[in-house]
Amino acid sequence: MGLAPMPSPPTSASDPTGPGRAHWLHVAHELADDLATDAAAREHAGKLPLDEVSRLRESGLLTLLIPAELGGGGADWPTVFAVVRAIATTDAAIAQLLGSHCFLSWSARCFTEPELAARIERRSAMEQWCWGGGFAPQDVPLTLTRKGKGYVLEGRQSYAAGVLVADRLAVRAARAGSGEPVAVVVDPTRRGLRIDDADTFGQRLAAGGGVEFDAVPVTAEDVLGSLAADDDVLSPSTALASPIGRLLAVQLLLGLAEGVLAEAREYCRAAHSSWSLSWPDGSPQDPHVLATYGELTVLTRSAAALTDQAQAAVHGGLARGEDLTYDEYADISVQVTMAEAAASRAAQESTSRALDVVGSRSASARLGLDRFWRNARTQTLHRPVAHQFRDVGDYFLNGAHPPFVLPA
Repeated sequence: MGLAPMPSPPTSASDPTGPGRAHWLHVAHELADDLATDAAAREHAGKLPLDEVSRLRESGLLTLLIPAELGGGGADWPTVFAVVRAIATTDAAIAQLLGSHCFLSWSARCFTEPELAARIERRSAMEQWCWGGGFAPQDVPLTLTRKGKGYVLEGRQSYAAGVLVADRLAVRAARAGSGEPVAVVVDPTRRGLRIDDADTFGQRLAAGGGVEFDAVPVTAEDVLGSLAADDDVLSPSTALASPIGRLLAVQLLLGLAEGVLAEAREYCRAAHSSWSLSWPDGSPQDPHVLATYGELTVLTRSAAALTDQAQAAVHGGLARGEDLTYDEYADISVQVTMAEAAASRAAQESTSRALDVVGSRSASARLGLDRFWRNARTQTLHRPVAHQFRDVGDYFLNGAHPPFVLPA
């Protein structure tokens, strides 16, 4: 196992803007290289990613998106996207855990008043919280019921990333009576809360699981704000939470596609040069192998180009702030949906067909190439590509705004 990157301490008052993009990308690439040394073995063991979370904490990445004046890394969303994608090339599960953490730790800023959001983020940076949970609708929603001066939370969240290692959970609940969906922050050590492993076939180190809430007490300050998608409740600038969350998933898929192609390429080169020119599988001179690598490279780079356009649109929307209109939001959202569809196709094709060009040796558990396919399929099952094509088509043909979808 390689050495973890040097810790990045919380930003001081003399460094009001944070370390900068170049620093965080350097940290991310060092961490990715470190995770790559035993990625297959760790994934096969399937243990709780406690050591990996420690490495995220030591590197400073758990405070990445918190403003520097609150003690965080002071990064912006384009930097977060690049960091998550870099890590996903070697360990998509840890990248998902980090991406989910960044989105949830930022959600207070999105769904509640600035003063409360600042208090939450300052404490999160000071105590180096790792966040888990998710805001996707559940078939049977959690219920938030008034009790005395606070509330109690009841029900089950069937799956959420990061919950097995989280210091704070952020979840979606429906107010008893009105049914209004709201974002709620929960301390996982509260009585009445139980977490169990999801036991998925992919993304096994994302610390995902189900959470049972049995009259779990929460305070009034724990209730951040409404998640309702109605135009009279949800402003266009707040609605950007949806494309931001979906762009994080796009980074995971692109990282998986790029990672499996790079790993398969290096294995094929090394194996062919060290064995013999008669090696039957994955020969670098085989026209079929060359065509397959070429096609998958085009698919992946095309998806990356659409993702760059979508990221620029989201960044522009964030800069517009409260001046953003609903039509502008819809255009941004559909650009993200196109990137989702392209990245889903690229990840599914690359992680499957890379095994073909490596040949029968890709069946070796030691190589661990199957983890890319399992991770990609686990990710794409949550938002099927057919739904993305439908939403793009509905916008193109009918001008229908894409749905407001938050990550699980």
